Amino acid sequence: MVIYTVRNGDTLSNIARRYGVTAQSLQDDNALSDPNALVVGQTLVIIKPQVTYTVRAGDTLYSVAQAYGVSINQLMRNNPVLGGDTALVPGQVLKIKLPLPTGGQVQVNGYAYTFIDRALLRSVLPYLTYLSIFTYGFRPDGELIDIDDGELISLARQYGVAPVLHLSSLGEDGLFSVALATRALQNMEVQTQLIASVKQKLQQTDYVGVDVDFEYVGRDNAQAYVDFIRRLREELSPLGYFVWVALAPKVRDDQEGALYEGHPYRALGEVSDAALLMTYEWGYAYGPAMAVSPLNQVRRVLNYATERIPPAQLFLGVPNYGYDWTLPYVAGESRARSLGNVEAVDLAWARQAAISFDEQSQAPTFRYFVRAGQGVTEHEVWFEDARSTSAMLRLIPEYGLRGMGIWNLMRPFPQLWLVLNSEYEIAKVLG
Repeated sequence: MVIYTVRNGDTLSNIARRYGVTAQSLQDDNALSDPNALVVGQTLVIIKPQVTYTVRAGDTLYSVAQAYGVSINQLMRNNPVLGGDTALVPGQVLKIKLPLPTGGQVQVNGYAYTFIDRALLRSVLPYLTYLSIFTYGFRPDGELIDIDDGELISLARQYGVAPVLHLSSLGEDGLFSVALATRALQNMEVQTQLIASVKQKLQQTDYVGVDVDFEYVGRDNAQAYVDFIRRLREELSPLGYFVWVALAPKVRDDQEGALYEGHPYRALGEVSDAALLMTYEWGYAYGPAMAVSPLNQVRRVLNYATERIPPAQLFLGVPNYGYDWTLPYVAGESRARSLGNVEAVDLAWARQAAISFDEQSQAPTFRYFVRAGQGVTEHEVWFEDARSTSAMLRLIPEYGLRGMGIWNLMRPFPQLWLVLNSEYEIAKVLG
């Protein structure tokens, strides 16, 4: 795999010739809607297969996989143009084998809302170990708020992906509720009902475990949260279900703030099977313009976390989005617009803005201007590309982590999957 950064005067054809691949393959792999719309500073992932096969009439993805001793999922990963589908076209050139990945084996969890575009979901499922379906909240009495997750559970299992029940402290208004979390953590009758509801849902469905995400629970609920996770695991573990917990990105034990104080790392690590480090949202909608996951800040979290929780229990949180800020930033007033990584590059093209790369945060960024009447408004965009993704994913073997958790799968990001498939073997846990 080569990560190439577009320069002035580049065309897709001359880049392809330089690296011995076809322009069509380069366009297909990177899902470029317009091969002529290259932005200076944009990244392209170049994949050079070791073995290819030209499809003939009568071939199926299964027959090709059998002939070469590879899995259907691997063929889908090697050929993102398939979109997770099995349909083949005579004359189509398939990448059969790529150079062996050097990063080792990882588990990959992705988060999706129930309304995710089904074609998008199918295209990414071959790259996943787990699919966490967002989300089951609950009512004040501890009963779960039901969601329409049956189709996603079924699709996940079709691709050999283990579906995970996501439990959060969201109320019926769809917002994280401190009052609701406190009620479930402090009222044993409510907690008993919540655990019973989770157990019943797991037994009625094809979920393999539960991923718990209670946020802003605060210092007063910290021990109660640990006790709840312990109790939930004691109930579910004998039935063969695991319990994960999501952790705010802390860097010290005494870090202030309701988001951090309710998540004692060492204690929660001891009572759960695994934990997701939510290593994103340094750059966020209401804050100043900066990278969503600055690598220097992510390292601080990992240095802290791996001293308190065994690294093999940890999933690294990986963002799949960026933000567009209007400048100047005004605290309490400014609000950035969230956008996808592909959308960010399209915006740079439309605004004729060159993309730069910040070495400290290891993230791409650009600025552009909008004229409105007699005035001009400046914007600053931070997002993710192949370089920032590769830098994040290299942390997994460096720290000996279990894998990664992608927040979230709702927007396309072809380069994430190209980098992941090139650098790592994706673990599967379903038989």
